[in-house]
Amino acid sequence: MIDLTPLIRLGILLVRPGMLVTMSPAFGGAFAPASVKIGLIVLIAIAIAPSAAVPLSTEALPIALVVAREAAIGFALALALRVLVAGAEAAGSLMGFQMQLSYGAIVDPQSGVRNPILAVLYSNLALVTFLSIDGHHAFLRTLQQSFVDLPVGAGHIGASLPGDVALMLGFVFTFGLKLAAPVVIVLFLTEIALAMLARSAPAINPMAIGAPLRLLIGFLVLAIVVPTAVGLVTSTAGSIVQMAAHTAGAFR
Repeated sequence: MIDLTPLIRLGILLVRPGMLVTMSPAFGGAFAPASVKIGLIVLIAIAIAPSAAVPLSTEALPIALVVAREAAIGFALALALRVLVAGAEAAGSLMGFQMQLSYGAIVDPQSGVRNPILAVLYSNLALVTFLSIDGHHAFLRTLQQSFVDLPVGAGHIGASLPGDVALMLGFVFTFGLKLAAPVVIVLFLTEIALAMLARSAPAINPMAIGAPLRLLIGFLVLAIVVPTAVGLVTSTAGSIVQMAAHTAGAFR
């Protein structure tokens, strides 16, 4: 009779990196070919296998609980990186709305839905910046360390999980506002200037000059602040990795 125990252990070991690869945009997300994602998951699992003990029970229910916990830990790690991209998308959407670019949308390869052009630009900028500073290596190290801090097996949900989720949701808005603030503030001042111009010179049609002026000023400010956005993503990467590890730690 064939002993399937090694295959079952490998299958359980695939769950945690599988969730990280399939749900995280930095490791493939929804746009990478399935064969590439499967190969990457197997390679990560094989690399982690020597340092990860996988206890095996013969009962179906304990195995299901272990798989569910492994999936939750992997999803928590992936969610932190997705939060970074979501914050950049929120910033791009806010700036696009202020510049009246919300009517022009394209299909975002990160999410598969239609997003404003600036949202796609900023999400890809955040992702490329994260990869350029080896943020994906930090996530792989966090994944490997999670097998030490959170060994494979049954566990429980800690009381810190709701606070961690709230922190992630708050990060989307705060990070997005930080990225979008320069453009939004300048365009807000532009709106005030246009309103004052309309009051002082009624013959000038603010609707006719407002749209091209917003675009011109918006793109000029955008060209100036893009390097700042790269620096902000770089400085935030460390806290994203810590957030991922802390959220995953709720499933002890």
